[in-house]
Amino acid sequence: MNPLFKRLMRQATRLTSTGNLREATRAIQRALGGLGASESTAGRPADAASPSARAANEDTLVVDVEARLVEAAPSVVEAPAVQTPSLTPATESEEEWIDGLFAHQHRSIAYKLFVPAKGTGEPRPLLLMLHGCTQHPEDFAAGTQMNQLAREHGFLVLYPAQTQHANSSKCWNWFKPQHQQRERGEPALLAALTHSVLAAQSVDPARVYVAGLSAGGAMADILGRTHPDLFAAVGVHSGLPTGAASDLMSALSAMKSGHAKGATAGRMPPTIVFHGDADSTVHPRNGEQVVAAALAGQPETAAPAPQEASGTSTQGRTFTRRTYASAEGRSAVEHWVLHGAGHAWAGGSSQGSFTDPSGPDASAEMLRFFLAHPHASPATVQ
Repeated sequence: MNPLFKRLMRQATRLTSTGNLREATRAIQRALGGLGASESTAGRPADAASPSARAANEDTLVVDVEARLVEAAPSVVEAPAVQTPSLTPATESEEEWIDGLFAHQHRSIAYKLFVPAKGTGEPRPLLLMLHGCTQHPEDFAAGTQMNQLAREHGFLVLYPAQTQHANSSKCWNWFKPQHQQRERGEPALLAALTHSVLAAQSVDPARVYVAGLSAGGAMADILGRTHPDLFAAVGVHSGLPTGAASDLMSALSAMKSGHAKGATAGRMPPTIVFHGDADSTVHPRNGEQVVAAALAGQPETAAPAPQEASGTSTQGRTFTRRTYASAEGRSAVEHWVLHGAGHAWAGGSSQGSFTDPSGPDASAEMLRFFLAHPHASPATVQ
C-alpha cells in the first residue's frame, strides 16, 4: 500500500475517533487523491481495489460526532412522570437488567434487556432502542430515560450494542448497501435478536417497536423498511432516511445537506420523527426526507395535508409538531421540529451523552405514538 495513503488514513482514523469530522474528511480526500495518482503494490490502479477492501477501510471511519465519556449507568434511571396510561400494574417482583450475547449468521452481538417488574402475566410491548455512534446501552438508557418509562408503564426495552469490530466508533453501518437489506448484515442480525427476545420473554408480537438516535435513527428507519412485519411503528431521532448513502463519501454528503434521491419506495410502518433545526451534524433536511419517505410508504388512503401545532416545553424549548393522519383519522406520521436544538435526544437526561434536557420529552412522545399503533398482522414468534 502507498505509504502516504497509509499515513493519511491513520491520521483520518485518529481524527474521527476524537470527533474531528471536518479534518478527517480532508485527510481522506488527500489520501484518495494521492493514491489515485499512484499504483498499488499489485500493479493495479488504486481505485480498482476490491469492494471488500474498500468496505474494510470505510468501517474504520466515524459517521457521527464526538461524545463525552459516560460511566456505566445504574440499572434504573429516574425521569419525570408522563401522561401515558399504564399497561400492566407492577407487583412486588424484582425488575431485571439483563446482560446477553446473541449470535446469528456467524455474527454475535451483546445487548442489555430491561424487564420491568412482573405484572398481570399478559404479554407486554417490546421496544428496540438503537444508540448513536460512540454510545453504549447503559449510556443510551441513562440519556433517554426509557427504562424509567418502561418501569412505570410495563414494557420491555432491548438495547443492542454495536461492536468496535463492526465499526471502530460503534456506529450502525446505515450507509452501506449490505446493511440496508432484509436478509443481510445488521438488519438481519437485529431482527433475529428481536425475535429471540419475543421467544424468550412474554412479549406481545403486535406491539414491537424500534427507535434510534443519529446512526441508530438511520438504522431504525432501515428496519422499518426491511421488517414492516415485525415492527409496528418506528421512531427516528436526528437520523437519516433509508438509501441516503451507499458509501462513506455519500454518507458525509447526506449528513451535510441531505440526500439528493427521492423518497424510498415500499411499505413503511407509522413513523414519528424528531430533529433539531440547528443540528449541524445531521442536517435537518434529513428529518424532512424521513417524513416524506414514511408518507410515501403509507397506504394510499393517507391524507397528505398535515395538522400543525406549535408549542413550548416546560423547559423553554419551542417546537412545531406536524401530524399526518390517514383517511380514517389515525395518526400515520408525526414530525417534530425542535427550534434551536442541535444533535441530541430531546428531553433527555444529562446522565447520558447527546441529550438536550430542555425538551420536549421525545421518549414519552414516542411511547405515546407507539402504543397507539399496534400491528394489525404481526409476525409470528420464531
